[in-house]
Amino acid sequence: MIASAFTYRNNSVSFPLMGFPSEFPTYPTKEQFIDYLETYARKFEIRPRFNETVSHAEYDKVIGFWRVKTVGKRFEETEYMCRWLVAATGENAEAVVPEIDGTGEFGGDIRHTSYYKTGKEFTGKKVLVVGCGNSGMEVCLDLCNHSASPSLVVRDTVHVLPREILGKSTFGLSMWLLKWLPMRLVDRFLLIVSRLMLGDTARLGLDRPEKGPLEHKNGSGKTPVLDVGTLAKIKSGDVKVCPGIKKLKRHAVEFLDGKMENFDAIIFATGYKSNVPSWLKEGDMFSEEDGFPKRPFPNGWKGECGLYAVGFTKRGILGASMDARRIAEDIEWCRNEEAASYDHNHRQAASCKLVYAF
Repeated sequence: MIASAFTYRNNSVSFPLMGFPSEFPTYPTKEQFIDYLETYARKFEIRPRFNETVSHAEYDKVIGFWRVKTVGKRFEETEYMCRWLVAATGENAEAVVPEIDGTGEFGGDIRHTSYYKTGKEFTGKKVLVVGCGNSGMEVCLDLCNHSASPSLVVRDTVHVLPREILGKSTFGLSMWLLKWLPMRLVDRFLLIVSRLMLGDTARLGLDRPEKGPLEHKNGSGKTPVLDVGTLAKIKSGDVKVCPGIKKLKRHAVEFLDGKMENFDAIIFATGYKSNVPSWLKEGDMFSEEDGFPKRPFPNGWKGECGLYAVGFTKRGILGASMDARRIAEDIEWCRNEEAASYDHNHRQAASCKLVYAF
């Protein structure tokens, strides 16, 4: 799912050289965002190779090129060779599915949100949604809209903010305020407005972190939840908030508070992770533990031997766009330097031949 936290019409968070169309609403739909991506690819003649999975990428010191091996849909292998390699798989490359005792005994539908299409599949069913981020909240709302009975597992603290403040997108307004005010004051403003508009979320089982929304985002990488209507469903009882899971049983879930409840399906809205260490054979730029560049933002975009990284800043499209511009400029500079060096050496070689001829 494309969470609303990342898709609002603001050219500061669109891709380089082409902003969102002016006719897009403040929060584009999933279909509109996909159309934007396809239009972007056509305009700049970007031709993705689909149905190929990168299995191995390693720098060949002998020839000075990267060797990238892929596996196709029918298990056919292809090898690419390139002077520069950009790891753009980002922080959301692979679904995170927690290991829970008794998973094999549950017997019902268990899936990650990456395989969730519509609540229509769950009409009339009791569904447990694990994870209270933007995706988890949106899934709960969609399930309600399709006459399902969702419950939401909330283990950690979470900042829930209104989607808009004074007619402006909350994120866009926050970025504007940060130009003039320190982060702690912007956070205080967001919390006061959220309390006035949404009420005390702690009473609903949604405790807030000690740090403010922006400070918490910078420190942990966790994006605040933008309420799209799920809070109203929690207040009305259409969505039930539950504690963490202890273990699963046959069509039932035992929670950490000892209570047991029956469910027809479980949906994990537990996020994604980087999978770079599984295919990139290099130990200097990326961490083996979390698959992120070892150097923190804004210095994690460039490695050695023509290796670059895009989409690991925990700042969504805005961070990826910043990295993309730096990388394009750096590659252009490297190409110009190599061309100048080649011309210089070529002239020297020609000069030597002339001297030898005389």
